[in-house]
Amino acid sequence: MGLLSHEQAASGGNSTLHKRIGAWLEGDKVIWMVTLILSLCSLLAVYSAISSLAYKTDGSSLRFLFKQGIMLSIGWGVMLLTHKVNFRYFSRISQVLIWVAGILLILTLIFGADINEAKRWLRIPFVGFTLQTSDFAKVVLVTFVARELTQRRMQLHDFRNGVMPILIPIAVICGLILPADFSTAAMLAIVCVGMLFIGGIPWRHLFRIAGFGVIALVVLYGIGKTAPEVLPRFGTWAGRIERFAGIDKAAEGDALDYQIELAQVAINRGGLLPHGPGTGTSRNFLPHPYSDMIYAFIIEEWGAIMGGLGLVMLYLILLFRTIRISTRCPRHFGGLLAMGLGILLVFQAMINMAVAVRLFPTTGQPLPLVSYGGTSMVFTCLAIGMILAVSRSVTDPKGWEKTSDAMDARDHERGTGNRFIEPENSATSER
Repeated sequence: MGLLSHEQAASGGNSTLHKRIGAWLEGDKVIWMVTLILSLCSLLAVYSAISSLAYKTDGSSLRFLFKQGIMLSIGWGVMLLTHKVNFRYFSRISQVLIWVAGILLILTLIFGADINEAKRWLRIPFVGFTLQTSDFAKVVLVTFVARELTQRRMQLHDFRNGVMPILIPIAVICGLILPADFSTAAMLAIVCVGMLFIGGIPWRHLFRIAGFGVIALVVLYGIGKTAPEVLPRFGTWAGRIERFAGIDKAAEGDALDYQIELAQVAINRGGLLPHGPGTGTSRNFLPHPYSDMIYAFIIEEWGAIMGGLGLVMLYLILLFRTIRISTRCPRHFGGLLAMGLGILLVFQAMINMAVAVRLFPTTGQPLPLVSYGGTSMVFTCLAIGMILAVSRSVTDPKGWEKTSDAMDARDHERGTGNRFIEPENSATSER
């Protein structure tokens, strides 16, 4: 009898713990688990790979591990707070934040820290921290595009009045990012065009947008060739693409080609099966094994099956769950938001991993939630928190509707009406 009571008490304690965890971690549990695994992988891989940077800066690996832990903690804090918000608020605030993002990008181009002929970071006065404004702009632009596609979904057949008001902010934000970071600008533009496709843009408009894109690339190439002072990094971009395509043979000792060759060496040393943490030697010679090339370093320590294929599967699971959420979300905006952010994160991850295995030209894209970094980690967690906020409308539709009804009641009291109420439909529509 005593034993039975003890077991019942233990069972009751576990049930209470699960309820408490469930109360804090709402939304899609699979996404929570994937995020946790990637975060743990980050701590393990960064601590093992950071010794080279610690040696160069005459510091300790524990110091960099502590910094990564702090940024992950901040990111998880942002994610926990964000996922509790009714995602309809994101639609409203994006109208203001899109202007903030544009202003921050302009300030970065003018006053940003110049590193390798690229102004990507804006130093915050009196604090000493630096902010990579493009990370903020990516999340804001995807949110804004989702909002505009929702508000204008009955006008999408009209290119001038329905599509152009969405294209202009995309072009402006991507254009402001481009001088310092071509890969991020191109990736963001592709994701936004993908959202236009998912949002129901007619095919004829998509072909027109593709034509505009080709013209923009031709003009960009012409400016880079005739006036290189306007785009100081054009030579770097063109060189990477030409060498990848085999048009221009890399010179002996070329830094970029050398970096990729060292990544291949690290991957070959890894083999199929894991060797364990701390066994990788590429941290002593591979440039940026803790950030840009962390995927190659993980394969070296954990093998191609567990480390390489395992990471790919985690990001694919994240994409699958995001698609599932977007198709089941009762609001058009929520579905588009989750889909856009999910594609953005997974696309970035695939680019990073493809570079390491020589399937894509060299870029500076970090591996989301894994690479060593500051603002990138925080804004990645923000994006995941927003996806989880959307997932709450699927996992707990009654609770989510209560908060939405409260929002509608407040709107009615303020005289704003029901302009944010949408008919129940999926994230896709008929063309």
